[in-house]
Amino acid sequence: MIKINIPGYRLLELEYLVLDFNGTLAVDGKLIGGVAESLNELSKHIKIKVITADTFGTVRKELNSIDCELAILGNGNQVKQKARVVKQLGSKRCVSIGNGFNDWKMLKVSALGIVTLQDEGAATKSIVNASVMSKSINDALDFLLKPDRLIATLRR
Repeated sequence: MIKINIPGYRLLELEYLVLDFNGTLAVDGKLIGGVAESLNELSKHIKIKVITADTFGTVRKELNSIDCELAILGNGNQVKQKARVVKQLGSKRCVSIGNGFNDWKMLKVSALGIVTLQDEGAATKSIVNASVMSKSINDALDFLLKPDRLIATLRR
């Protein structure tokens, strides 16, 4: 578990990190540099779940060395599917990271929603439903590895 007490905001007691793959952890189906190391470090403290439609068909190969659980989404409303995963895990125990339109509800229902703005951009609906925005996945993961950064951003 990762505990982060943010003055004037809330005490976060995070047990799950839920992540989108393409556009968040990867660009064009390839894992972004530094992500594997950060995720493996985080996996010592929090359970990691990657949920994706696997647009490029590369997710299993790219996540092979990472201690995480993988869920590949089926056809249908992916907004609802991703949010349902967070709710099943327990919204108050989840931090989620994403960038696409299909991530907006998962970001909203999580105790902490982080939207990333990288090569694929970020859907406006996801930006306004996140708790915080980051310029990269590595910076987003550092919010959890170096929580004083998150505290400085969200304290009230």
